[in-house]
Amino acid sequence: MKARFRAFRGPFGRGRLPVAPVDPGRDNARVISYGTAGESHGPGLFATVTGLPYGAPVDLDFVNAELRRRQGGYGRGPRMRMEEDRAEILSGVRHGKTLGSPVTLRIANRVANSEELPPITRPRPGHADLAGALKFGTSDARDVSERSSARETAARVAAGALAHGLLRTFGVRAVGSVLELGGRRAGREIASAEEALSLRDGSEFYSLDPARDPEWRTLVDGAREAGDTLGGVFEVVVWGLPPGLGSHAGWELKLDGALARALMSVQTVKAVEVGLGLEAARRRGSQMHDEIVAGLERTRNNAGGIEGGMTNGQPLIVRAACKPISTLRNPLRSVDLETGREESAALERSDVCVVPAASVIGEAVVAFELARAFLDKFGGDTFDETRGRFEIYQEQVARLARPAGPA
Repeated sequence: MKARFRAFRGPFGRGRLPVAPVDPGRDNARVISYGTAGESHGPGLFATVTGLPYGAPVDLDFVNAELRRRQGGYGRGPRMRMEEDRAEILSGVRHGKTLGSPVTLRIANRVANSEELPPITRPRPGHADLAGALKFGTSDARDVSERSSARETAARVAAGALAHGLLRTFGVRAVGSVLELGGRRAGREIASAEEALSLRDGSEFYSLDPARDPEWRTLVDGAREAGDTLGGVFEVVVWGLPPGLGSHAGWELKLDGALARALMSVQTVKAVEVGLGLEAARRRGSQMHDEIVAGLERTRNNAGGIEGGMTNGQPLIVRAACKPISTLRNPLRSVDLETGREESAALERSDVCVVPAASVIGEAVVAFELARAFLDKFGGDTFDETRGRFEIYQEQVARLARPAGPA
């Protein structure tokens, strides 16, 4: 097949750019990944992002705005009032653009006293305490909880916001919001990212139904007074995705699989849905599947924007169920690992409800997986190459979607 090129102007003048879309698994695919480090009460949290193309704009203000949102939401505990999460870029960026090398972000902990904290010998049901202590053969679960703590997700939000910033330059926007709290569901009929952002930012629960806030506030206050906690459901909707991200060709390339893994890795999440999710099992095929009409449009979006492991051009919709957090002021029964006696579980400084914060984390991990799939398909060494390939692909899709003329 003859190679295709596109004229472009770069920093050294005009040139020709290869613009054939990159398929997953090809040697020249630009794959991004990230890792985090740090403990809940250590000096700080760190995220290292590798694989971003050279010259991609970095919006640190957006990263820090997402970190502030993660700290907020009604139901948070005293720790979030003690911290002031801000990301500092340590490597990989110059003059506001990526260098093509690893980008390292640091978030300092104000509460950094891990060496002074007492041991945790009474594991909390639902927490990593007991499983981790048994794994390592220790009676002090503090060594486990320092890393298993959801404080780690500050680093993931920073990495995800960096990836989200890249997607935003291509017209892609993800919006995470709270859909259900304590069994009480919010209404939602949203047409655009702009409408969703306006509603969400007017809610102290990050909901698209701010009128539900007073009822949810009463639920959270009641749980707090009882020494209990509340769970719920958040949803992430992504607008502007091109069709064809992900692949049907291998199980490990399916985008819905990657999204499910990313969301299930968030500490509080116990279940994930795409589109109608479990409701799809209760419907007939004629009620479930989204008919295709002229212009390759759809009559509805029950699939949630993914078919065959690939985006199909519709808004992507994923949902995650969050358990109530496992640190209770009125603690459940446990066993002291040093004495073997039944006692109440350990009590740590904690929240009553983290579902609003979880919606921010969910948005971040979804954005990162989408950026990975985006660069799998379009990525090159530079941001300009990536944009050129994306634009050619858009033209290709538009040609296929154009209604045929008269026979």
